[in-house]
Amino acid sequence: MDSAPPSYQGHRYPVEIISHCVWLYHRFPLSFREVEELLLERGVLVSHETVRRWCAKFGQAYANGLRRRRPRPGDKWHLDEVFVRINGERKYLWRAVDADGNVLDILVQNRRDTAAARRFFRRLLKRAGAVPRVVITDKLRSYGAAHREVMPSVEHRSHKGLNNRAENSHQPTRQRERAMKGFRSVGGAQRFLAAFSGISPRFRPRRHLMTAAHYRAEMTVRFAIWDQVTGVAGLSAAA
Repeated sequence: MDSAPPSYQGHRYPVEIISHCVWLYHRFPLSFREVEELLLERGVLVSHETVRRWCAKFGQAYANGLRRRRPRPGDKWHLDEVFVRINGERKYLWRAVDADGNVLDILVQNRRDTAAARRFFRRLLKRAGAVPRVVITDKLRSYGAAHREVMPSVEHRSHKGLNNRAENSHQPTRQRERAMKGFRSVGGAQRFLAAFSGISPRFRPRRHLMTAAHYRAEMTVRFAIWDQVTGVAGLSAAA
């Protein structure tokens, strides 16, 4: 059963403006001030600090709503990790996607050893609520050790050339990291990327595999689901 959209009680701006600001910030490499400027051009006076609070309050709720409406993940999962600079220190961003490129989970950790891989595997299985048929990783040995402990019955393929799906999914994150001039804290990076990975890919279908008509129809459906998640559709129906 679909959950209800988040409550907007106490907010003087309509849900259409709030949801649009959150969408702009997570869909495009924009700063809060740039979102403020885009709204100003439309005659809407919103401060960048208000946009920041809206994204912090509603971003994860919207992402969760989109995930609940997502089809069951495929049975082939791709896992990869990349380093990120957070406040000048090297951390590692672990990511899992299915064969269609849907982000299953992300986790920022201090290391990329067996303990970190084990922690990510267990979290991934819990959040996905399913067990894959195949797990594909690069040749990092920590994956093999964690795989034998956590999911020994699942086939494990370790080959760098097979893991382009996960590696390509890091590109939007790198783009945002540059636009934000890096992340300030581990917690802040985890919170932003958790919401970002649930919202941004939803509006990035594999355009090169679609005709123009198919792409427009697909995006229309996705925007309709966004309106349901944010509560805009409910307001339209009530009117």
